[in-house]
Amino acid sequence: MKSPKEVWSQAVELVSEMTLQERASLMSGSSFWHLQPLERLGLDAIMVADGPHGLRKADMAVDQAGLNASVPATCFPTAVTLASSWDADLLQEVGAAIGRECQAEDVAVLLGPGVNIKRNPLCGRNFEYYSEDPFLSGKLAAKFIQGVQSKGIGTSLKHFAANNQESHRMVVDTLVDRRTLFELYLPAFEIAVKEAQPWTVMCAYNKLNGTFCSEHEPLLTSILRDRWGFEGLVVTDWGAINDRPKAVSAGLELEMPSSGGANDDAVALAVEQNALAEEDLERAAQRVSALILAAQNNSERTEADFDAHHDLARKCAAEGAVLLKNQDGCLPFDTARSLAVIGAFAETPRIQGAGSSQVNATGIKKPLEVLRKMTGAKVTYAPGFDPELAEDNSVLIEEAVTVAEKAEQVLILAGLPPLFEAEGFDRTTLKQPVQIERLIEAVSKANPNCAVILSNGSPIEMPWLGQVPAVLETYLGGQAGAEAMADLVFGKLSPSGKLAETFPLSLADVPSQSNFNNHPRQIVYREGLNVGYRAYGGSQDGVLFPFGHGLSYTEFSYHNLEVSGQYNAANPLVQVTLEVTNSDARSGAEIIQLYVRDCEASVYRPDRELKGFQKLSLASGETKKCSFELDARAFAYFDLEADDWQIEPGKFELLIGASCCDIRLSSSVKITDEESPAHPPKAQQPYHIMDDAALADLGLHMTPPDPIRPYSVQTTLEDIKYHWLGKLLVAKVNEMMREHTGGQTPSPVVQKMQDAIVFSMRLSTLRNMSGGTITQKRLDILIHVLNGAWLRAVVRVFRP
Repeated sequence: MKSPKEVWSQAVELVSEMTLQERASLMSGSSFWHLQPLERLGLDAIMVADGPHGLRKADMAVDQAGLNASVPATCFPTAVTLASSWDADLLQEVGAAIGRECQAEDVAVLLGPGVNIKRNPLCGRNFEYYSEDPFLSGKLAAKFIQGVQSKGIGTSLKHFAANNQESHRMVVDTLVDRRTLFELYLPAFEIAVKEAQPWTVMCAYNKLNGTFCSEHEPLLTSILRDRWGFEGLVVTDWGAINDRPKAVSAGLELEMPSSGGANDDAVALAVEQNALAEEDLERAAQRVSALILAAQNNSERTEADFDAHHDLARKCAAEGAVLLKNQDGCLPFDTARSLAVIGAFAETPRIQGAGSSQVNATGIKKPLEVLRKMTGAKVTYAPGFDPELAEDNSVLIEEAVTVAEKAEQVLILAGLPPLFEAEGFDRTTLKQPVQIERLIEAVSKANPNCAVILSNGSPIEMPWLGQVPAVLETYLGGQAGAEAMADLVFGKLSPSGKLAETFPLSLADVPSQSNFNNHPRQIVYREGLNVGYRAYGGSQDGVLFPFGHGLSYTEFSYHNLEVSGQYNAANPLVQVTLEVTNSDARSGAEIIQLYVRDCEASVYRPDRELKGFQKLSLASGETKKCSFELDARAFAYFDLEADDWQIEPGKFELLIGASCCDIRLSSSVKITDEESPAHPPKAQQPYHIMDDAALADLGLHMTPPDPIRPYSVQTTLEDIKYHWLGKLLVAKVNEMMREHTGGQTPSPVVQKMQDAIVFSMRLSTLRNMSGGTITQKRLDILIHVLNGAWLRAVVRVFRP
């Protein structure tokens, strides 16, 4: 097996034999999922496919665009569940398993993982991302990438960068100060690139500080390649291209999907007119060729062991489940006592999120069936709510109460139906549907010996928390999630997952909320570094459950903390060791977290930041040593004057915790400095929500948002959906989507997601994805008509 780097010389030689048009043709796909072949030189049309938590290869015989139908594959738990395991080695196993399934299906590149930071709990795609913390996200992503690429299959690290909401994602301009960008929104990408070298990085749809990510030279070249040493190619998200020649010049290599040759011609023309350097096109063609050559070199087909992968998915679901509350040892339940199972997810489980990551599972285990097989006592059931819409229905609640009253113990399977969170749109509330909230309250009142099992992709409010003794957050557990849940509920396994995100009490407690999805063209990250646990520090004010929280059926004690190493700013290397003991009668696993606090900073620093974690499995009474090594970045902040990472000498605390708020041990180190730094830090007051002046002090230039009118190539279909011509366009696009999906009638959630995707499309995206049907001339005429400029439209008709 070879990586693109290992076939680089061959790629360079091939490109030297290509014509200008052939080089340009490699810059976009030949179809929705295939790269452009060049048969004359032996380059095949390799296939890429979605799938951060499982392969989603389009069934081209049914669905040309792959929006619905896909081949069967193992549906592992989604990223939110995998991250809650805090087990990087486990993610490497998952990556390797998915890589094997890619091999079996002749897929060259898997489009994942996603490492965008969970800036706000309402982001509709949060289930597909790991964490609110960049260090945790980066470490998990690096191992996942290593696992996939160990099988000769490429990955695509996404979405680069600052893509933290779904609404208006095609056009929104993300304004974020440089320090926040480097400390919060870039490190996960940086860690993954430096430690795993993904074959590709996928640029995001949005603008970043005024420039589309697809043509953002500082992002794609200065940072990604020059600072971090990225060796692969940059590919667009599907339809994210804006101006292809500008993008190639900025460091982008591949546009997906096919633009019908229009943008290839634009690139070739730009080179001929000296508007694009020929060496930029040559570099791009070399990187695409290297990717194709590497894929062809690794094209050996293998058979996937779906049974083994199902077992691995079950293990992942169990390790990623988080026991949020367990009052008086309510869980585990007794298999000898009668059980009432309440909630429609028992028969129609929510195993994954909706959107481009949705896997056609090889086999889905239903919780009700699994629970009945695992217990020897009577099991009764009441749905309580409709699994898709969760509409108000008092009759279903009354039925559930009757069933619960007659049982000795009750499981309430609740959470968020798929209609309430998916790719393409953001949530509007932290609440569950009213029907589910009422169901939990009524059933827990009828039978207090109950436990709530949650299936959701992101945090929810829990107004009923005081009424239920136990809550187990399983998130979206994949095809084997039901078996994992039963293993935990009946005590076959002890819960070991911990939250990779903060559960706030309410939206009012989320610092980013007032500046989240509040403008169709611009979003300002006024909270700066205050995202997730960084906003709350060690306080639980405004927090329902803190970052890193997770209970177990056993108890762990921390002791014998030792700190040693080299404590100077030039080259700090601090070793931290401690011992952890399982002091209970049951085996289990504990996740030890190390946070660093700068006690004497003159610049604003969050109260604590995660800089190490380790998961230890311990038998009853067993003690194991836990070790961490902290390098310079563990103590550094991004200094704007130096435009680099700097350590401000002084006292640093090392906090060892079972969560960010449950600190068990601590120590301190003094970082010394023999020489004064070249750019001494400026004194700065702590900030929370910044105004324009505060952002200006951080170097962020505040620009007015793009106007909606007059209409332009950046206009979205949502902008013109009430215009007579806009209505015709929307209808035509919907008709095309129905044709692509084989005329299938979509479910309500798929329809809602597709509507969101259609309305978010820019007119330029529509042109690029029309396969040449919408030429630039036709687009110009269309825009003139939309603006009521009929004379200009007529003139454009007769102008070449």
